[in-house]
Amino acid sequence: MATAPQNPTTAAAASDALRVADLPGRGRGLVAARNVREGEVLLSEPPILLYPSTLASLRSYCAACFRSLPAGAAGAGIPCASCRAATFCSPACAAASHPRLLCAALSHGAGAGVAAAAPTEAVQEPLLFLLSAYSLPDPSLRGILSLSSAPPPPPGAQDAAGLHAAVAALAPPQMVPQGFSPDLTAALLAKDRGNSFAIMEPYLPGMSLEHLKARAYAVYPRASLFNHDCLPNACHFDYPDRPGPGNTDIVVRALHDISEGREVCISYFAANWRYADRQRRLLEDYGFRCECDRCQVESQWKDDDDDNGDDGDDAMDEEGEEDGGDDADDGMEDGDGGDGGDDDFPHAYFFVRYLCDSEGCWGMLAPLPPSPNGELSHVFECNLCGKMRKEEDAMPDEGTSGMVH
Repeated sequence: MATAPQNPTTAAAASDALRVADLPGRGRGLVAARNVREGEVLLSEPPILLYPSTLASLRSYCAACFRSLPAGAAGAGIPCASCRAATFCSPACAAASHPRLLCAALSHGAGAGVAAAAPTEAVQEPLLFLLSAYSLPDPSLRGILSLSSAPPPPPGAQDAAGLHAAVAALAPPQMVPQGFSPDLTAALLAKDRGNSFAIMEPYLPGMSLEHLKARAYAVYPRASLFNHDCLPNACHFDYPDRPGPGNTDIVVRALHDISEGREVCISYFAANWRYADRQRRLLEDYGFRCECDRCQVESQWKDDDDDNGDDGDDAMDEEGEEDGGDDADDGMEDGDGGDGGDDDFPHAYFFVRYLCDSEGCWGMLAPLPPSPNGELSHVFECNLCGKMRKEEDAMPDEGTSGMVH
């Protein structure tokens, strides 16, 4: 991961860039509260909940802040005094500790109880979420429950009753919160599916996306309000190995200028996914079909009816709330590039300008924040591999849009 560009004026201004709005037919969303310039930080928010993706994450990352732990460095980490299964990167993180129910569950044979209850990664993630969520103080737990819910999972995809039983078996009875019940567990799982953001392991050049995994998941109450668009006008960054506090904060930047009152949207997955895969994912995980400008064009493509395209990876998963977007600013109508002039795919220029061209990456490129005097940076940063690219290097050549047809 790249080191976050530091600009004290952008973080301070981020709080006035967005406002919550009820959007007809789309539920709640975030719109620009003023005119926004490309690269501006729209949101910088700490998580209300942070939890490991798997038990294996506890061996590689700090259990409190999820920074990478130095490999093979004797004495580099501080073991949790209670469970001995988790490790912290610093005395400050050790003092902050990690979720108390998770710590108690890990104390059973240094995590053997959790491993037995959740033998596969598919079961570990929701169980680790529940143990962490039930560790929250009551106001924070109610904050999680106030978020939108994902649609019910397909039959057999998630056993809420079994997960509740696992939590009950692992957590000391005196530590579970008031109201602990199968219904509350099912409600929490619906919040996790619809609102968690992945904090990724570092991307290495040439790495296959199928090997790129999440080190942790985080829930950000305000960021969960971002709706989806297949041609987003913003994207999110995380900098988990950044020194200092706030390394797990989500940072959302504008891809291009956004006029006041326009909805600000992100993409919930890699932007190069084909139409059929995007629609399938959005319908299964969020309960809606996307009818954005891009989807309306691509729905007419006959070669997109098969199931042989990229079905994506968690590498670019960004969770959100309510219905998907259909009104993102293209941001290319003025100035260089226009709309790409491609009759088959009128938004091809978007992919040339904003899709990372590093081999196998397909992350999103966003301009760095403007300088304190308002001067644009003209340098783009990938939110997955951290590559920096100058604006002049983004000009179209040979039609290499990175789009999967």
